[in-house]
Amino acid sequence: MIVGHYDKGPGYATRRPGGSPSRLLLWTESGAGLVEQGGVSFRVGAGDLAVLGSGVAQHYRVSQGAGRWRFWWVHFQPRAAWAAWLGPHAVGGGCHVVAGVPEAVHERIGLAFLRALQDARWTPDAPPPTGPWAPQAEAGSGGRGGEARVPAVASGGAARELVMGAVEEVLVLATATARPEGRGEEGDERARRALAIIAAEPGAPHSVASLARAVALSPSRFAHLFAEVTGQTPMQAVRGARVRHAASLLEVTDMDVGQVAAASGFVSPFHFSRAFKKEYGLPPRDYRARLRPATG
Repeated sequence: MIVGHYDKGPGYATRRPGGSPSRLLLWTESGAGLVEQGGVSFRVGAGDLAVLGSGVAQHYRVSQGAGRWRFWWVHFQPRAAWAAWLGPHAVGGGCHVVAGVPEAVHERIGLAFLRALQDARWTPDAPPPTGPWAPQAEAGSGGRGGEARVPAVASGGAARELVMGAVEEVLVLATATARPEGRGEEGDERARRALAIIAAEPGAPHSVASLARAVALSPSRFAHLFAEVTGQTPMQAVRGARVRHAASLLEVTDMDVGQVAAASGFVSPFHFSRAFKKEYGLPPRDYRARLRPATG
């Protein structure tokens, strides 16, 4: 994980023809940037959070006429649960944009990033920072704006987990308070409620009908609205949540594959293994083995 903060003027641009090997989070404090990825182009301004997918050509720069672009950025590999929070904010091209995060939470989001920057440098033999996380003095201001703070790489396991916690806080605050642009308020809220129900208990026997009842809609109306808001069908969302839940169980428990499949709502280990491999590129046992290499 790498955390940084830029304050850039006209002329700044980053282009990655092969994309980034990790996800990239951009939180705009002021000014504006223009982002292009996977055939999608969008502008981000103050209070907008963007998450760019990996492996897709990307180009971002100071937006024409903006004067400056002041933003936090984080390269990271996401936790499984984060996909459900970002789902309603998909814009295509592997990108998610959480637009118009209310100003009331901007300060807390800024403090979370400051904490992440300091925690990225923490080592277990030193006391962790206790705050307040005051901004560092700006580095040299030559060129077109310069960096306000030196980027930090969270290479140690403990430091990485602290930074992941701060990034998770940012995502929770942003996705819980903002509404995707251009989508009906009522529809957005009902889709959010359905996603929350799925995420809270992925292994439950969810169906289009049961989810529709939970948000007081007919099954046909709910299915149409959910797909319009999230870009996926209700059962695709359920399957994705179950696979992510299973991945978490494989990571942190000693449950066997059959137990993980049952706890995650799959009717059989075979169906579970097939769905898991489609999402993660390898079977559940291989996924766990990769996380827990043999020792001795």
